[in-house]
Amino acid sequence: MVRRADTDAPSAQLRAELEAAVTRTTESAHQPLLMHLNADTSWLLQIPYPTGVKHREGRQYFNILIDPWLAGPQSDVASWFSQQWHSTESKYKSIKEVEELALEMEQRAFLMSSSTSSSSRRQRRSPPSNILCKTRIDAVVISHEFSDHCHKDTLLEVDSSVPVFATEKAARLVKSYNHFDTVREVPNFSGGKWHWPAVLDPLPKWLSIWKVYSQTDALYYHTAILISFKADTLKDGHSRPSHVTRGIVYTPHGVEHENVSVIADALPRIETLALLHGLHDVSIANRGQLNLGAHNGLKVQRALCPRYWVGTHDEVKTGAGLVSFFLRRKALTVQDALKQEQEEKESNLKSSDGASYLEDFEGVHFEQLGNGDSIVLEAG
Repeated sequence: MVRRADTDAPSAQLRAELEAAVTRTTESAHQPLLMHLNADTSWLLQIPYPTGVKHREGRQYFNILIDPWLAGPQSDVASWFSQQWHSTESKYKSIKEVEELALEMEQRAFLMSSSTSSSSRRQRRSPPSNILCKTRIDAVVISHEFSDHCHKDTLLEVDSSVPVFATEKAARLVKSYNHFDTVREVPNFSGGKWHWPAVLDPLPKWLSIWKVYSQTDALYYHTAILISFKADTLKDGHSRPSHVTRGIVYTPHGVEHENVSVIADALPRIETLALLHGLHDVSIANRGQLNLGAHNGLKVQRALCPRYWVGTHDEVKTGAGLVSFFLRRKALTVQDALKQEQEEKESNLKSSDGASYLEDFEGVHFEQLGNGDSIVLEAG
């Protein structure tokens, strides 16, 4: 489903979704919110605090800013080599606007959840405001060192007290800015048996950030970020929520599907709530694969069985420099990829591996969120 951005912030579409989600759930079972800050791959992920965990400012969401590039050009190596601009102006053009978005969603969630609370509880709670905190961004996640993911000018707008969690090369680059108090390299997720708390200071004990990659990928280009967190769930016959572990898998260039088995096979189980993976197949003159595209996305989807698959990093940007002459892009939809797989299977161009292509996609909510669009990630 494609969602159109509205003219106000946040969009009327998200307000309606949030209101509907609150009516379907109890106050203790809020769902994560995902906001597309531009047409490319900058996101704000709001994860609700689990029941029993209190924030000193009375907030309901832990806010994670992912790969922020909001305005201006991005360039790698030098402008003559590679430079790009957003083809569409970002819906949220500054960190200040992102802060305002986070506050508005806190206030809206407070008002709607308060309407389902008892009057005595409402009297003890105050609506969130900016008075009590310097920033509402709790963490920044950087997946790659390239400046369309690690954009210096945008990052320098973020309050210096916000911790940054980045892959190895990106962490070194961010440290060189001498701006942030805390920069942590994201650890590898090796799967197998693991346990809470999976502490990565200064994250809360109920949330962690990992990377998943192939050791044969020397540039770590096809890497995934796993954001795992404890979430509330109501079991049959119980009025109080218990906790399950859910995950958001973010892979803007795509990750080889074999490598995500560490997530699928992890114990205790990690339920993949959402997969962020692009549809466009992007390469450099057929010599180097950049974005793995829709066909790889289908393989990752089958391996992880997420409830949502959200497209990312598919903006066709305005480019200049040497690299722009060699970029090759194949734009596919999920339906295109499924149809091609089915045709190949039927014509015996691909040996059958037992996968039922169309059936495997049933129950998955694919979302191609536009510039400024948002979604409530309901576990169902």
